[in-house]
Amino acid sequence: MSIEVRPAAVFEDVKALVGPKSPDASVCWCLSYRIPSKVNNTMRGQERGAFVAKLLEDGPLGVLAYDGDVPVGWAAVAPRSDTTFARNRKIPHVDDLPVWSVWCIRVRPGHRGQGISHRLVEGAIEFARDGGAPVLEAYPLDNGSAKVDLTMAYAGLRATFEAAGFEHAADTTSVLSGHPRVVMRKDLRPRRTAKS
Repeated sequence: MSIEVRPAAVFEDVKALVGPKSPDASVCWCLSYRIPSKVNNTMRGQERGAFVAKLLEDGPLGVLAYDGDVPVGWAAVAPRSDTTFARNRKIPHVDDLPVWSVWCIRVRPGHRGQGISHRLVEGAIEFARDGGAPVLEAYPLDNGSAKVDLTMAYAGLRATFEAAGFEHAADTTSVLSGHPRVVMRKDLRPRRTAKS
């Protein structure tokens, strides 16, 4: 299996990962942290997909993992200031840097357990770096060795982000599926080398 991670720019591919099986279903479309709650809660059915298509006109909404031409994984990535995390009272701001956030990781059934979530995190790092982010944040579950309900594992797991070089930056008061969430950060700024 050769997995390639690319910017999430093609509507049909984004839809394959976060859209509904039935066109009129009101699934998340990964909008709940991207847009204000009032807007998110009023949209139903196909209106949600149309909103995502409109957002894509301004550029990619994160990254997708592809197995050949088949999209098999998704990671939502954006500047924190463009998300509801900018105002979230449960997830603290560590400092005033204009950080980016990765908040949703999804791998299609039949493709799990193959390291795709790790590839998505690597792709999210590159996407944020290319966008000029000084730091990339994530808010994963700190589940230790406990099992996590797959429907609630979208936030990612602390160990996945640690494997990609993220460091624990803060605790939160947010709990998801019985597990606390933590702020994990990866500094993307170029390293300065000492002159010899």
